[in-house]
Amino acid sequence: MNYETARKILIDQTLTTEDYPDSLLMRMKQGKPPVPGQITSILLALKVVFEALKEASTLDRDLAYALFELSIKTQQLFAGGRKVGVDWPPLLKEDLLRISLAAESIFSGKWYTPPSSGLGG
Repeated sequence: MNYETARKILIDQTLTTEDYPDSLLMRMKQGKPPVPGQITSILLALKVVFEALKEASTLDRDLAYALFELSIKTQQLFAGGRKVGVDWPPLLKEDLLRISLAAESIFSGKWYTPPSSGLGG
């Protein structure tokens, strides 16, 4: 995956129009889980964008907004869904944390990894 493809994937995942019924934000707004492989694709795209921009001093507005939406809006939708009884997949909370950390990494230029869960292994 190249930078342009990764950038497009990230932006497309935040679109909430009928043209993008399976975007992550659209699905979460509807109380639906991500489609299989969706989180993996987003995380891969985030890593590609990080590698391409780690030395950059600026980000374009569309990408920055998509990173915000993927890191903050998804957390809000997750919490809101939980309040009204949405039964999210068991690992979605952790996946959203990974997305947030990857977005933070893009802003900072330093790759962050989630803390260990402490579950052994």
